[in-house]
Amino acid sequence: MKNEELLQAIHALAKERGIDEEVLFEAIEEAIVAAFKREFSDAKQNEQVFAEIDRETGDMYVYEVVEVVSEVTDPKTQISLAEAKEIDPDLEEGDTIEMTIDVESLGRLAAGAAKAAISKKLRDTENDRIQSEFSDKIGELASGVIQRSDNRFVFVDIGRAEATLPRQEQVKDEDYSFNKRMKFLILRVETQKERPVIIVSRSHPNLVKKLLEKEVPEIHDGIVEIVSVAREAGSRSKVAVISRDPDVDPLGACVGQRGARIQAIMDELGNEKIDVIAYSDDPAVYISNALSPAKVERVDAEIITNEDGTQEKNAQVVVPDQQYSLAIGRSGQNVRLAARLTGWKIDIKSTSQFQQMVQNDFVANFTIADDEEGEAASDEQA
Repeated sequence: MKNEELLQAIHALAKERGIDEEVLFEAIEEAIVAAFKREFSDAKQNEQVFAEIDRETGDMYVYEVVEVVSEVTDPKTQISLAEAKEIDPDLEEGDTIEMTIDVESLGRLAAGAAKAAISKKLRDTENDRIQSEFSDKIGELASGVIQRSDNRFVFVDIGRAEATLPRQEQVKDEDYSFNKRMKFLILRVETQKERPVIIVSRSHPNLVKKLLEKEVPEIHDGIVEIVSVAREAGSRSKVAVISRDPDVDPLGACVGQRGARIQAIMDELGNEKIDVIAYSDDPAVYISNALSPAKVERVDAEIITNEDGTQEKNAQVVVPDQQYSLAIGRSGQNVRLAARLTGWKIDIKSTSQFQQMVQNDFVANFTIADDEEGEAASDEQA
């Protein structure tokens, strides 16, 4: 690489990648020193070696720092006072002087070092940029295009970087075809093999939350708040919302006119069903809402404090017989999501089951009371 070519390359890269030219010059100088020490083993005896590139001409020089002494005991690190005086009469014993090292192969050596240094500096700068930029975007949405996949990962182009979608963050049976555009949740930035790797998710509950924030202005503006999200990715989600403005209906805001807003999110999630329910401070009302679309007759909610101080939040719910299967949901999904959404353990009974339970309790209590009266009478007779 000629000196002019080196300067042009540095100027172009600095402008294109937004890197300070001085950073590139210094990286190349360090690389030249390292290459010089590898090439010339004797140079290792003097660690005070440095390189310099003329910023105007691109000319390269290698120097070693030696100490001025009255008697030389180490020719690699010392120079006699008499010899030093010939170079600069003002030098005194104990001073140091920078001596130019004449290296015939410096051009070849420097060219290889320059290429290696530029490549490394570009990698390091890019890695730093990715680490900095995406560490600030953890928990946010990213639009991406599927590039390729293997048995464990899907690789996604998210603009200025490539992201990785691990198997555990994928949605079962979701299509990750090449060139397909999708939205992802940025989970974290990891370091793998000395390079940052952006980990994204399609299955995290917060993906639904962020899609709602993007689609619903009232959520973005803080008028409507998402209190909780429960999700079984690819199948169904439940979202609890509340309005901070009495004039704004939180459910209507999220669903949109003719369901347009919620449908846009469902389309992005491959037609995953989304139930938007109204949050309430009253556990009975909240649990009833969470079990939508089933209708609830009654809710008995109780918080039990254990001996170790932990609390159990148990709720017994009664639904009409014809609503029982709907309340439970296919494979128990509806009640499972409702419990996850509200934080309450939910036990559902149909009306007939509840009536039978009450009847059994009444009979059991009556029998106990009758037995106690009998024992009391026997004691009196005795």
